[in-house]
Amino acid sequence: MSESKAPTQPITDTPPANGLGYGPIKPLTVRLNESTRTQLDLIAQLNDRTVTDECRLAIDAWIEKAKADPAIQARAQAVRDEIEREAASKRDAIAAIFDAPTPKTSRGKAPVS
Repeated sequence: MSESKAPTQPITDTPPANGLGYGPIKPLTVRLNESTRTQLDLIAQLNDRTVTDECRLAIDAWIEKAKADPAIQARAQAVRDEIEREAASKRDAIAAIFDAPTPKTSRGKAPVS
């Protein structure tokens, strides 16, 4: 079924970056069974929006719900902690390489390059 050509309702209050109310667009293909697609088409038509707009609204709502999920928040914190551990390890390695004292000659002076 083709997408409705009905006028699009504004999705957000932010000024559109590309005429759609979103920043740069990356395509996403979603395969739906015929029944789900037909229902989505009907909902879009009843709301006077495109199927794409309905999908964006649904995904935005799902993301907001996921952000509030305590289990996801805990996993995100664990990922942040792991990133910080890895970053600290890399900082220590760089410091060991580049912040090491300059080797001195037998007379106590740094070698001349």
